[in-house]
Amino acid sequence: MPPNDARPLTSGSPGAAPIKKVAIVGLPNTGKSQIFNNLTGEYAIVANYPGTTIEMKRTMVRLNSQHYEIIDTPSLHCMYIHSEEEIAVRDMILNERPDVIIQCIDANQCKQSLLLTADLAEMGIPMVIALNYIDESTRKGVWVDSTELGRFLGVPVVESMAIHGVGKEELKKSIAHARVPCALINYGQKTEAEIARIAAILPEEQPFKRKVALLLLLKDPFLEEYLKDKFGAEKIARLREELNKVRRELKDSVRSIIIESRGQWADNVVAMVVRRQKVMLKSFSYYFAQAARHPVLGLPILGIFMGGIYLSVVYVSGAIDKLLNFALVKPSLGLITSLGLPAFWNDLLIGNHGILTLGVFNAVCTVLPILSVFFFIFGLFEDSGYIANFCVFSKRLFEKIGVTGKAITSLVLGFGCKTMATLNARSLTNYKEKFITIFLIAFAIPCSAQLGIDIAILGKVGVSACLIAMGTLALFEVGAGVILNAIIKDDADSCFIQVLPEMRFPNMKAVFVKTYYRIVMFLKEAMPIFIISAAVLFTIDKTGLLEITKQLMNPLMVTWMGLPRDIVDVFILALARREAAAGLILQMVDQGTLNYVQSIIAVVVTTTFLPCFANVIAIGKEMGAKTAALISTLICVSAFFLAGIMNWLLLALLHR
Repeated sequence: MPPNDARPLTSGSPGAAPIKKVAIVGLPNTGKSQIFNNLTGEYAIVANYPGTTIEMKRTMVRLNSQHYEIIDTPSLHCMYIHSEEEIAVRDMILNERPDVIIQCIDANQCKQSLLLTADLAEMGIPMVIALNYIDESTRKGVWVDSTELGRFLGVPVVESMAIHGVGKEELKKSIAHARVPCALINYGQKTEAEIARIAAILPEEQPFKRKVALLLLLKDPFLEEYLKDKFGAEKIARLREELNKVRRELKDSVRSIIIESRGQWADNVVAMVVRRQKVMLKSFSYYFAQAARHPVLGLPILGIFMGGIYLSVVYVSGAIDKLLNFALVKPSLGLITSLGLPAFWNDLLIGNHGILTLGVFNAVCTVLPILSVFFFIFGLFEDSGYIANFCVFSKRLFEKIGVTGKAITSLVLGFGCKTMATLNARSLTNYKEKFITIFLIAFAIPCSAQLGIDIAILGKVGVSACLIAMGTLALFEVGAGVILNAIIKDDADSCFIQVLPEMRFPNMKAVFVKTYYRIVMFLKEAMPIFIISAAVLFTIDKTGLLEITKQLMNPLMVTWMGLPRDIVDVFILALARREAAAGLILQMVDQGTLNYVQSIIAVVVTTTFLPCFANVIAIGKEMGAKTAALISTLICVSAFFLAGIMNWLLLALLHR
């Protein structure tokens, strides 16, 4: 095998050499996950906006005849922690002591990354710098002297265009030549003496003593608790006394000394290695990004994007659906019918609740074409950088419902995956903001899979139905936010900070790859659930339980919400998988079972109905089991109540 070939390993490989750990760290949107993909041959979702990676991903590979565990980490701004995902990264470094750190640096934003470099260098861990996006920086008239940067830091610096795979092989080779950075910052005699004084008191088994002492002097909000949990209150008591004494002696000047020293260090390095063209023309992407977040111009741009999604999902996926039905469904149904199977087996395979019709064909022929088109379009939006700019554009609205800052990013991420968005909200320290954000993610925001199918459903009955349904969901979301904002008391101030990535034309190969992996993940996760759900519905139908359930639900489903009795099948499927339920709604629209108003109500109520199981688990993980149960109950009751009111309003307005 070639020495630089990355091949996944199993932990029990016979005769394997000791496994070294390589942690990939960096600021948001510097290409960490793409570097991870390049090194491992595996795939982590890559997107051009902050917050894509929310949990660490680990993979075993062999590089340069050495076994490595490569770790993709969430964003890290500095070792002084501001959020929970940063705590996880720092704790991993402190506890696991990786053998190598690969820091990803955006060549367009050198100074910001170099402040993190200064922080990481003080850990004394061998490093490699991946200088990414050099193609973009060159086009903008910014040149970074990687050779001089490597000489000054004393570590390998690899120029990279990660999305194109440029620099991949050199980076693999450089891991074996990682070095401990030599360009450390001296904070002055007095401050250095106090750092050494605190380091001497730390427990003997604590690694990185100088760095830990420095963070304690900075009053890191989480580190003292970390040490207390690790070593016990008694060992930390003397440390706390000494810290208070040092802080009194320095009169809190140590913080400004450290921050100013690092800023000056970063400025000096930038002056040494970065050259900028004096006259630079603003690119189209710069003006487009400004327009996308403009309070007036941003609205038509959003409308154009949504119109593009609507037309693509309705017409392109519709054409694929027809092709698959012609090539797969009709021949299969004809073949099975010609076999003359007994009624039971015929119903089990191709009946209303058949494993093939409601399970396999629903997933492959109804849902998959829609998701394929939608995932591709959504991937274009992700990689263009539009999503981060939309967060800024929408902040005025979100501020009215009590959420700001990273909460806006979490809410927007909900249109991709509600579970990921809920976990992303862990960085919110304000309880009120966190509760509102997690509730709104679970309530009226459709995830990407459901949104794509909802658009296809509404597209069958007309553009007006789509506008009414999406407008209603937006109204429900804003209304719920306003009510929660008024009820829940403030417990802390919050601010809006959004990292704006470079707007760029998406790399089409990367978008196709991302779409492919999302489709594969959907089939792996959803196909068994589609089949099992069909089998369950078939069973309860044959036992008569389904008919009893429909009779019991008749006042709610038929009388209150105006939906046909068979919509009960949809809600049962929704408990297992939203896409399966939405796929069945689409089939009901095609069969003429749902009329104009019923189609709108069905989309709205299934979107606001109970969150998916994975999202409920994520809510419980972030907020506790009781809060998860409360949120789920409130959402379920609200969904049915509001859907009924909407039904009667639409009937009155349309005179039906």
